Amino acid sequence: MDIITVLFIAVGLSMDAFAVSVTSGLTIKRLRVGHALRIAMFFGLFQAVMPLVGWLAGFSLRDFISGVDHWIAFGLLSIIGIKMIYEAGRMKSDEKRIDPLNIYFLLLLSVATSIDALAVGFSLSLLNVSIITPAVIIGIVTFLLSLSGVFIGDRLGHFFESRIEVAGGLILIGIGVKILIEHLT
Repeated sequence: MDIITVLFIAVGLSMDAFAVSVTSGLTIKRLRVGHALRIAMFFGLFQAVMPLVGWLAGFSLRDFISGVDHWIAFGLLSIIGIKMIYEAGRMKSDEKRIDPLNIYFLLLLSVATSIDALAVGFSLSLLNVSIITPAVIIGIVTFLLSLSGVFIGDRLGHFFESRIEVAGGLILIGIGVKILIEHLT
């Protein structure tokens, strides 16, 4: 898999974490660099680890489903993309009342925003793609976008939040279509 595709996947996957980071930036009264680093580290680490877990699960099943692997990858990426677009339209007003720096809440958010990365890791294993480089890139991109998201949230508020998730969803659907077309031609 080429580096451009991996970067697009990384950006698409990181949109959930970015949107939550923007929201977190809104809720933290006196934002410090350490707060932003803490949030970004959690999101980046989980986004890097979850594709590894998904890849290992998919690797063990690859021989059983190799004839339809491209359809599964297309389906998973499309479902994830559609889910992101759908969730972008929902209001998340109750998130303002929760402390985004609380360790338990941060763990919950990290897992919730990285479930999509688990499915992508599974898809990459079906396509026989090595996972280390994509996992590292996904983690770094998520870290950087989450870090910037906290500061954007602190400065600009909700203006970008839902638009970013829609863009991420469209990117993942586009990658799924690209995989399907490549395997059918």
